[in-house]
Amino acid sequence: MDRIYRADGKRTALLMCLLILMFCLLAGCTKAKPKDGTSPGDEKIKVVTTIFPQYDFVRQIAGDRADLKMLLKPGEESHSYEPTPQDIIAIQNCDLFIYVGGENDEWVEDILSSLDTGNMKTLRLVDCVDTVEEEHVDGMKEDHGEEDGHTGESDEHVWTSPQNAISIVDNITEMLCRADSGNADAYRRDEEVYTKKLENLDSEFRKVVEESDRETILFGDRFPFRYFADEYGLKYYAAFPGCASDTEPSAATMAYLINRVKEENIPVVLKMELSSDNIAKAIAEATGTKVKVFYSCHNLTAEQFQNGETYLSLMEKNVETLREALSDGTD
Repeated sequence: MDRIYRADGKRTALLMCLLILMFCLLAGCTKAKPKDGTSPGDEKIKVVTTIFPQYDFVRQIAGDRADLKMLLKPGEESHSYEPTPQDIIAIQNCDLFIYVGGENDEWVEDILSSLDTGNMKTLRLVDCVDTVEEEHVDGMKEDHGEEDGHTGESDEHVWTSPQNAISIVDNITEMLCRADSGNADAYRRDEEVYTKKLENLDSEFRKVVEESDRETILFGDRFPFRYFADEYGLKYYAAFPGCASDTEPSAATMAYLINRVKEENIPVVLKMELSSDNIAKAIAEATGTKVKVFYSCHNLTAEQFQNGETYLSLMEKNVETLREALSDGTD
């Protein structure tokens, strides 16, 4: 995810808060139900998430027991998202609000501090796992202010590791149980089933890595996969760190990545979903390789959403892509 509102800083945050307060006054911001930790009658618990990973985790655990909303529309890159007044009302009226946290979600903190959230519960994904800093590896476009190979900014793409996903799912389940105790047994039962699926996914990735002679992947794109790479002991080259706002690599970066593909016989140039393939295609054309999508799962296309794609189904695609990317290129 890219940084939101960085250009305008505090001024933009202040304007956003004023917009929130004005709209809430006009709309009344009436709670749909009391925030007492239960769901009276047949009314479903209201859950709002910012992006797809936590949205999908909630629907796997809660099913039709929750009224679930994702703020980021399918097909949108996360850096292009700006909350609408309707989004702000959805946050105000929900029982559980789940967001990523970190610098990207400073706008969330501004909103929450400006609203009367009552007994609404919140969860930040970055609080569910141990975070690490983004890395600036060899070949990446030069940025200012980096020290010891790190950007100085926490990597917020914590869900890209299936092991982290298991921890996040556990935290989400506990929050659901606290917010809707009447369905706690059902939430924990569905969590157990889903966790086993995530554990199987983790085993698949480990098997691919263990059976491969290669341990390096190359992205002609940003790299929001630090947690994934660390989990499976992978090395990587990429044009930019995961949260970089840059879209044009330097000539030196392009030359470096092309040389790495040639010298290490890397068979596949990877890119993330919903981003331009210009860099990856240019590297592939210069090296006679192919371009494949590796899903960060931060969002999916409208068609994929309609077809019922999930975090698991997208990550299963990554299993096969990783197998190809780590092959010796002779197949």
